[in-house]
Amino acid sequence: MDPAAPDDTNTAPTEPTAPAPPTPTPALLDAPALADAPRLAADFPAAAHRILAALVRDGAALGWVDPPGPAEVAALLDDVLAAARAGDAALRAAYLGDRLLGLGYWLRYTRPTHRPHADLEKLAVAADAHGRGIGRALTAALVADARAAGIEVLTLDARGDNGSALRLYRSLGFTEYGRLPGFVAVGERRYDKVFHMLDLRPPTGSPEKAPESARKDASNSAPTSTSAGAPTTGPT
Repeated sequence: MDPAAPDDTNTAPTEPTAPAPPTPTPALLDAPALADAPRLAADFPAAAHRILAALVRDGAALGWVDPPGPAEVAALLDDVLAAARAGDAALRAAYLGDRLLGLGYWLRYTRPTHRPHADLEKLAVAADAHGRGIGRALTAALVADARAAGIEVLTLDARGDNGSALRLYRSLGFTEYGRLPGFVAVGERRYDKVFHMLDLRPPTGSPEKAPESARKDASNSAPTSTSAGAPTTGPT
């Protein structure tokens, strides 16, 4: 006897499952590209303020104990954009359509003996955009901008309890060169301040000398940066 055929009288034909649409990739605008988009540029300070204030309100280490006001953020970004026009800074803004999802920037050191170097001072991603690789993309773009600008050593510092940001920076080639225990004060709480550097100089005949000189240079620097949660960076 032939095997019985499966009974499909009550089975409706199934439609093939359509693949999920790819997640849109944000555009990482630099300062000139942002200036060329007047509508985005006009809203940029307010959009950045919304991200920064919300993150600080939730405890992110961005250099403020209380959320900054709109005027303070606008003045800060005016200074960064002016420095970018002078070749002393780079800014990146992550946009999905018209919505700002994150931003970051570095500034060249002002001290004459530190002018070849820069500090990654702030990196912030909107809370509802965490986990999408935006912090990594912004950091990588800023590193590429630093390399293109001839920056020799890019530094940053992070709060010691921000493991996710510290792991991100290490994965992009940053190395720790110092730590100040219990240095960051948030009310009664104290956190380590952890210094990182990325040496962008081409390899030389004595590779160990370059990092040592960079560590000495960076350890005397004034600008700082930190991070919290998804990568967020700002003065500690």
